[in-house]
Amino acid sequence: SASANPSYLIAVADVAGKSIPAALLMATFQASFKTLSATPSSLPELVESMNSYACSNSQGGVRFTTAFLAEYEPATRTLTYINAGHNRPILRHSSGSIERLDAGGLPLGITADAIYQSGTVTWETADWLVVFTDGVVEAVNEPGADYGEARLIAILNAGTETSPVKMLSRIMVDLDLFVGNTPQHDDITCLLIKAV
Repeated sequence: SASANPSYLIAVADVAGKSIPAALLMATFQASFKTLSATPSSLPELVESMNSYACSNSQGGVRFTTAFLAEYEPATRTLTYINAGHNRPILRHSSGSIERLDAGGLPLGITADAIYQSGTVTWETADWLVVFTDGVVEAVNEPGADYGEARLIAILNAGTETSPVKMLSRIMVDLDLFVGNTPQHDDITCLLIKAV
Protein backbone atom coordinates (compact mmCIF):
# COMPACT_ATOMS: atom_id res chain seq x y z
CA SER A 1 0.00 0.00 0.00
CA ALA A 2 1.06 3.65 -0.41
CA SER A 3 0.55 4.67 3.23
CA ALA A 4 3.27 5.77 5.68
CA ASN A 5 3.38 2.14 6.84
CA PRO A 6 3.53 0.11 3.62
CA SER A 7 2.39 -3.48 3.46
CA TYR A 8 3.04 -6.23 0.95
CA LEU A 9 0.72 -8.91 -0.39
CA ILE A 10 1.94 -12.47 -0.90
CA ALA A 11 0.01 -15.09 -2.87
CA VAL A 12 0.68 -18.68 -3.91
CA ALA A 13 -2.09 -20.74 -5.49
CA ASP A 14 -2.62 -24.17 -7.03
CA VAL A 15 -5.56 -24.91 -9.29
CA ALA A 16 -7.29 -28.29 -9.49
CA GLY A 17 -6.89 -30.08 -12.78
CA LYS A 18 -4.47 -30.01 -15.66
CA SER A 19 -3.96 -28.55 -19.13
CA ILE A 20 -5.91 -25.67 -20.67
CA PRO A 21 -8.84 -25.61 -18.18
CA ALA A 22 -6.38 -25.36 -15.27
CA ALA A 23 -4.37 -22.66 -17.05
CA LEU A 24 -7.53 -20.64 -17.63
CA LEU A 25 -8.52 -21.03 -13.98
CA MET A 26 -5.10 -19.76 -12.88
CA ALA A 27 -5.41 -16.80 -15.26
CA THR A 28 -8.80 -16.04 -13.69
CA PHE A 29 -7.26 -16.27 -10.19
CA GLN A 30 -4.44 -13.90 -11.16
CA ALA A 31 -6.81 -11.40 -12.74
CA SER A 32 -9.21 -11.39 -9.78
CA PHE A 33 -6.30 -11.08 -7.31
CA LYS A 34 -4.80 -8.16 -9.21
CA THR A 35 -8.13 -6.38 -9.62
CA LEU A 36 -9.53 -6.98 -6.13
CA SER A 37 -6.28 -6.23 -4.29
CA ALA A 38 -6.21 -2.76 -5.86
CA THR A 39 -9.28 -1.87 -3.78
CA PRO A 40 -8.57 -1.11 -0.10
CA SER A 41 -10.01 -3.94 2.00
CA SER A 42 -9.04 -6.32 4.77
CA LEU A 43 -7.43 -9.64 3.89
CA PRO A 44 -10.60 -11.62 4.81
CA GLU A 45 -12.68 -9.30 2.58
CA LEU A 46 -10.22 -9.80 -0.27
CA VAL A 47 -10.32 -13.60 0.06
CA GLU A 48 -14.12 -13.67 0.37
CA SER A 49 -14.41 -11.54 -2.80
CA MET A 50 -11.97 -13.82 -4.62
CA ASN A 51 -13.96 -16.85 -3.45
CA SER A 52 -17.21 -15.34 -4.77
CA TYR A 53 -15.56 -14.70 -8.11
CA ALA A 54 -14.05 -18.21 -8.15
CA CYS A 55 -17.46 -19.75 -7.39
CA SER A 56 -18.97 -18.01 -10.41
CA ASN A 57 -16.39 -19.83 -12.57
CA SER A 58 -16.07 -23.14 -10.72
CA GLN A 59 -18.69 -25.30 -12.48
CA GLY A 60 -20.39 -26.09 -9.19
CA GLY A 61 -17.19 -26.53 -7.18
CA VAL A 62 -15.53 -28.88 -9.69
CA ARG A 63 -12.88 -26.30 -10.57
CA PHE A 64 -11.32 -24.90 -7.43
CA THR A 65 -8.09 -23.27 -6.30
CA THR A 66 -6.11 -23.75 -3.12
CA ALA A 67 -4.36 -20.55 -2.11
CA PHE A 68 -2.22 -18.97 0.57
CA LEU A 69 -2.66 -15.21 0.77
CA ALA A 70 -0.87 -12.97 3.22
CA GLU A 71 -0.21 -9.34 4.02
CA TYR A 72 3.08 -8.33 5.61
CA GLU A 73 3.51 -5.08 7.54
CA PRO A 74 7.25 -4.44 8.03
CA ALA A 75 6.68 -1.65 10.59
CA THR A 76 5.11 -4.13 13.03
CA ARG A 77 6.72 -7.29 11.59
CA THR A 78 3.21 -8.73 11.38
CA LEU A 79 2.17 -11.32 8.80
CA THR A 80 -1.60 -11.72 8.54
CA TYR A 81 -2.60 -14.68 6.39
CA ILE A 82 -5.42 -16.87 5.14
CA ASN A 83 -4.83 -20.43 4.04
CA ALA A 84 -7.62 -21.42 1.63
CA GLY A 85 -7.16 -25.19 1.60
CA HIS A 86 -3.48 -24.95 0.64
CA ASN A 87 -0.55 -26.97 2.00
CA ARG A 88 0.34 -25.46 5.37
CA PRO A 89 3.25 -23.06 4.84
CA ILE A 90 6.21 -23.27 7.18
CA LEU A 91 7.40 -20.33 9.24
CA ARG A 92 10.83 -21.33 10.53
CA HIS A 93 11.89 -18.98 13.30
CA SER A 94 15.55 -18.06 13.76
CA SER A 95 15.36 -20.00 17.07
CA GLY A 96 14.74 -23.17 15.04
CA SER A 97 11.09 -23.55 16.04
CA ILE A 98 8.60 -24.32 13.28
CA GLU A 99 5.17 -22.73 13.02
CA ARG A 100 2.57 -24.05 10.57
CA LEU A 101 0.26 -21.47 8.97
CA ASP A 102 -3.09 -23.24 8.80
CA ALA A 103 -5.77 -20.66 9.73
CA GLY A 104 -8.15 -20.12 6.84
CA GLY A 105 -10.88 -22.16 5.25
CA LEU A 106 -11.95 -24.08 2.15
CA PRO A 107 -10.28 -23.80 -1.25
CA LEU A 108 -11.60 -20.95 -3.41
CA GLY A 109 -14.51 -21.92 -5.64
CA ILE A 110 -16.07 -24.66 -3.49
CA THR A 111 -18.97 -22.75 -1.93
CA ALA A 112 -19.91 -19.07 -2.07
CA ASP A 113 -20.76 -18.84 1.65
CA ALA A 114 -17.37 -20.11 2.87
CA ILE A 115 -16.01 -18.31 5.93
CA TYR A 116 -12.30 -17.51 6.08
CA GLN A 117 -10.44 -17.05 9.38
CA SER A 118 -7.22 -15.09 9.30
CA GLY A 119 -4.14 -15.93 11.32
CA THR A 120 -1.44 -13.55 12.52
CA VAL A 121 2.20 -14.32 13.24
CA THR A 122 5.26 -12.25 14.04
CA TRP A 123 7.89 -12.47 11.31
CA GLU A 124 11.24 -11.54 12.83
CA THR A 125 14.68 -11.02 11.30
CA ALA A 126 16.17 -14.27 9.91
CA ASP A 127 12.80 -16.11 10.04
CA TRP A 128 12.01 -18.08 6.87
CA LEU A 129 8.60 -18.31 5.22
CA VAL A 130 8.24 -21.35 2.95
CA VAL A 131 5.07 -21.61 0.85
CA PHE A 132 4.83 -24.62 -1.45
CA THR A 133 2.37 -26.62 -3.52
CA ASP A 134 1.58 -30.29 -3.03
CA GLY A 135 3.83 -31.04 -6.02
CA VAL A 136 6.85 -30.48 -3.75
CA VAL A 137 5.96 -32.73 -0.82
CA GLU A 138 4.10 -35.31 -2.94
CA ALA A 139 6.89 -35.68 -5.51
CA VAL A 140 7.63 -39.41 -5.72
CA ASN A 141 10.75 -41.45 -6.34
CA GLU A 142 11.13 -44.82 -8.11
CA PRO A 143 9.96 -46.91 -5.10
CA GLY A 144 6.90 -44.64 -4.79
CA ALA A 145 7.89 -42.76 -1.61
CA ASP A 146 6.88 -39.10 -1.20
CA TYR A 147 9.51 -36.38 -0.80
CA GLY A 148 7.60 -35.21 2.30
CA GLU A 149 7.64 -32.19 4.57
CA ALA A 150 10.25 -33.64 6.96
CA ARG A 151 12.82 -33.69 4.16
CA LEU A 152 11.92 -30.13 3.14
CA ILE A 153 12.33 -28.93 6.75
CA ALA A 154 15.67 -30.76 7.07
CA ILE A 155 17.05 -28.90 4.03
CA LEU A 156 15.73 -25.64 5.48
CA ASN A 157 17.32 -26.32 8.88
CA ALA A 158 20.68 -27.16 7.30
CA GLY A 159 21.11 -23.83 5.53
CA THR A 160 19.46 -21.03 7.44
CA GLU A 161 22.43 -18.68 6.99
CA THR A 162 22.16 -18.73 3.19
CA SER A 163 20.14 -16.56 0.83
CA PRO A 164 16.65 -17.48 -0.44
CA VAL A 165 18.05 -18.00 -3.97
CA LYS A 166 20.66 -20.48 -2.70
CA MET A 167 18.14 -22.17 -0.40
CA LEU A 168 15.70 -22.65 -3.27
CA SER A 169 18.49 -24.10 -5.38
CA ARG A 170 19.38 -26.55 -2.58
CA ILE A 171 15.76 -27.66 -2.28
CA MET A 172 15.36 -28.12 -6.05
CA VAL A 173 18.65 -30.06 -6.34
CA ASP A 174 17.62 -32.33 -3.45
CA LEU A 175 14.18 -32.81 -4.99
CA ASP A 176 15.72 -33.69 -8.37
CA LEU A 177 18.09 -36.19 -6.74
CA PHE A 178 15.19 -37.71 -4.80
CA VAL A 179 12.86 -38.24 -7.78
CA GLY A 180 15.56 -39.19 -10.30
CA ASN A 181 13.91 -40.07 -13.61
CA THR A 182 10.51 -40.83 -12.09
CA PRO A 183 7.80 -38.90 -13.99
CA GLN A 184 5.96 -36.38 -11.81
CA HIS A 185 2.23 -35.74 -12.11
CA ASP A 186 2.02 -32.28 -10.57
CA ASP A 187 3.73 -28.94 -10.91
CA ILE A 188 6.32 -27.94 -8.33
CA THR A 189 6.14 -24.46 -6.80
CA CYS A 190 8.09 -23.21 -3.80
CA LEU A 191 8.31 -19.62 -2.53
CA LEU A 192 10.98 -18.76 0.05
CA ILE A 193 11.23 -15.43 1.83
CA LYS A 194 13.75 -14.64 4.56
CA ALA A 195 12.92 -11.67 6.79
CA VAL A 196 15.63 -9.03 7.07
